[in-house]
Amino acid sequence: MNRSRFVGLALLAFGLVFLSFVVRGTTRLLAPYELAVALSAPILFAAAGLLAVLVVLAALDVTGIRELE
Repeated sequence: MNRSRFVGLALLAFGLVFLSFVVRGTTRLLAPYELAVALSAPILFAAAGLLAVLVVLAALDVTGIRELE
């Protein structure tokens, strides 16, 4: 993976976090809180998973095990 793809994936993860908050906020206008949380949670979990993978890749790059190109 090259560095520009890594940065793009990091921006995607933060975009997913932002989207999760937007979905939760707009859904709360029309539906109960529990439904808003249920709709936004998968988006937030996807962002958290992507960020976890990026942290592992960054740690592997810093230690020299697997370098980013």
